[in-house]
Formats: sequence, structure tokens, C-alpha cells
Amino acid sequence: MSAPGAARGPVPGDVDLRGDHHVHSTFSDDAHSTPAENLAAAHERGLAEIRMVEHVRSTSTHVPAFLAAVAALAVPAGLTVRTGVEAKILDTAGTVDAPRAVLAALGSSDGPGRVLLADHQLPGPDGPWSPRTVRERLDAGLAPSDVVDHLVTAYVAALARTGPAQLAHPFSILPKVGLGEDDVDEDHLAALTVALRDADGAVEVNEKWRCPGPRVAAALQAGGVPLVASTDAHHARDVGAYRWLAGTDG
Repeated sequence: MSAPGAARGPVPGDVDLRGDHHVHSTFSDDAHSTPAENLAAAHERGLAEIRMVEHVRSTSTHVPAFLAAVAALAVPAGLTVRTGVEAKILDTAGTVDAPRAVLAALGSSDGPGRVLLADHQLPGPDGPWSPRTVRERLDAGLAPSDVVDHLVTAYVAALARTGPAQLAHPFSILPKVGLGEDDVDEDHLAALTVALRDADGAVEVNEKWRCPGPRVAAALQAGGVPLVASTDAHHARDVGAYRWLAGTDG
């Protein structure tokens, strides 16, 4: 594990590794540590900021309990705790799979600080496409540029439809369908940059999924988009544990 500081790895050098802006607890069904355990890990690693985030769907009811648990934490001096919810973008219209009341409360005193917009599947014109579906359509003649168009169109629309937002592991769906960030062209990046600036949005550089890569991260940052570091930790041992971002992995 590297010490917190400015990133020396594959992303712009002023991405601050003293923060972890995407950490899950047992309020997410695939995570293993409590909010208190994550907080203790952040303090032990000398972080200055942690954003505790939980998965939601439109039917989720656990957000008030999650926010209450975070509010009850005894936060050490010098450490700031923020909150968020992670939700899938479902289609190119920017529909977000989160409760309406949660989205309406974003950024307020009784709501989560941000929604983390995720591309766990490809947002298609008619709803989410699984990686298998996308690969089949690519094999049948769908152009890679059309896949990226769908994704960027969905990002842009979701940013316009929600409150304070952060793109979670952007473009992570592409390797799952046999594509990569080289398929993201300058027009895609320009459109995404404008949408993020207009929405006062941020982009996380994600340790777990190793995205976005240096070209995309640098282009977004050059366009005035804030970049934040995240581990996407599902266990306290991974909170603030940057290797790829710090350039110490292998």
C-alpha cells in the first residue's frame, strides 16, 4: 500500500489520493464492512476525505437507515465524511435506477451528497443491454462507435436529469464487450466534458476497474472537470489502498 498523496501513476498528477470517493458498506448487499469499520480504515490510512456510497435501485428503501448510520459515526478530527448512492443508468434517455425521493433529495441536508452514475450494463435506446447482448450485436454489424455513442448519450442525459453527480468507473463497460477507451473519440469526450461542467459533476478515477485511463482522464481534467480518486472498496482493507493510481502496482 502506498502512502496518500498526489497520484504518480496512469492519471493526471494532481488527483488527490488523500480521499476515497467511492466506498461501500454492509448496506450494500455485496460489501463486507460496516460504516464504522470503513471510517476506522480511512483514519488509519491518513485519509482526509471518504465518501460512503451504497447501491440502490428504484425500489430501495434502505437509504434513510444508511444516512442515519453515517450521521451517527464519531468522525475523527481531520477527516471529512460524505455520502452518496450508486445507481445504474438504464437507457440513452438517462433514466437512473434510483428512488425518485432519493434523487430529489440529493445534496440536501436530509439526502445523500451525490448520485454515482454507473454503467454496469450498456444503456441502450430500449433499456440496458447486457455485455453478451452488446457482443452479439457487434458481431451482427453494430459499429463500435454506435456503442460508445449510446454510452456517452446516456451519461450526458443522466447528468442533466439528476442532482449532484459523479460518474462511477466511467467506460468500465467497454472492456466487457471487447472495446476500449481508444474507441472513445474526441467528439465523445467534448460532449461529456460540456455535460459534466454544466451539471457541476465530477469523475472518479477508479482503482478497482482501472478507469478512466490517462488519455480520457487528462482530456476531462483539461476541460475543467474535477477528478476524484476512488477504490470502489467493498471491504475496509481496501479503503484508500491505491496501487494502480499510485503507480506502485507491479
